[in-house]
Amino acid sequence: MFSVNITHIESRPSKTVNEQYDLYVDCLHCEDRNLASLLEELRKRSVTVQVLSPPSSKADDVPWFPRKCSDLDIVANDIIGYGGGLDADHPGFKDTEYRARRQHFADVGLKYRHGHPIPRVEYNEEETRTWGTVFRELTKLYPTHACKEYNQLFPLLIENCGYRENNVPQLEDVSNFLRSRTGFRLRPVAGYLSSRNFLAGLAFRIFHSTQYIRHGSQPLYTPEPDVCHELLGHAALFADPMFAQFSQEIGLASLGVSEEHIKRLAACYFFTVEFGLCWQNGKMRAYGAGLLSSFGELKHAIEGEPERHPFDPVKTGEQSCPITEYQPVYFYTESFEDAIQKMRAYTATIPRPFAVRYNPYTESIELLDNVDKLKSMAADMKADVTRFCQALDKLNN
Repeated sequence: MFSVNITHIESRPSKTVNEQYDLYVDCLHCEDRNLASLLEELRKRSVTVQVLSPPSSKADDVPWFPRKCSDLDIVANDIIGYGGGLDADHPGFKDTEYRARRQHFADVGLKYRHGHPIPRVEYNEEETRTWGTVFRELTKLYPTHACKEYNQLFPLLIENCGYRENNVPQLEDVSNFLRSRTGFRLRPVAGYLSSRNFLAGLAFRIFHSTQYIRHGSQPLYTPEPDVCHELLGHAALFADPMFAQFSQEIGLASLGVSEEHIKRLAACYFFTVEFGLCWQNGKMRAYGAGLLSSFGELKHAIEGEPERHPFDPVKTGEQSCPITEYQPVYFYTESFEDAIQKMRAYTATIPRPFAVRYNPYTESIELLDNVDKLKSMAADMKADVTRFCQALDKLNN
């Protein structure tokens, strides 16, 4: 009737209306009037209809991606696995109490909505003890194994966010601190996101973070990211402006690209933000969160003899990413600025019919796909250059 090609549809129990369902629909359309007619009919039959991705002539043939921060409410709930559903080889598989706690933390992530404070959670004695073991062992290694940026920023987390051996920090406190430093924020998530959805969050300077803690029987091991990984591994460097910029640019590059390029960008993210090394003062140091949250692999990467290669997005993007064993290959960079320049050169080669930028005032992604939008961007740049020149003149006088 409407000549609209639906490419994906799914239903979920509504979070806002009891005994009703939310429907999520992706579609391609041939003519704008067909889509407009369909939306008009849907509004007559539905409680509410929200268009998440407005039609754009150049964006019609690319995968859907979030345009507003609030769109991450959909992305964050599109999870691959969560809660008490653990694999049989997981340390907590037979622990019913642990599985119940995992489900509790998953429910917190599922119910969270953009713009709300992150719910505070009370960690029990065993969870706090597990955190304490991880905290104690890792902080012994940071001075000699972590990069200088991490060692400069970690004390600020202790000072501002309650990082202590006997206290698990709250995501809300850490998120507020990061936002005051670089605009990055944390968002609770129930479980694994696809690479596409996870990287999309970085485009908005939002990091999807778990809140549960690894099983207490193996405090120095976890088969998946937990709050120790997020808060000890990731958080500090999101307070570094260069690292924050690097992370966001990987996210921006991922919006609307093919699955092939998502896979390559995810590998670049994996071997930098998660397992990256850097060469500082004649020594190898770690900045990747997967290393900074793993006592054993941090020592392996720095003290052992794994393969180490200079970071090259083309070659790094082709590297496989094992997650059940130490990495056989690591990539190192000279600085975060150097990594940014290499990623920019690489992402410029990724085919996409438009460019994008993040507007921090509206918390939205802008498609730079016509002359008027480029003129608006140029005006913003001109104002920034003017302020820069004025500041430079004052410094020279």
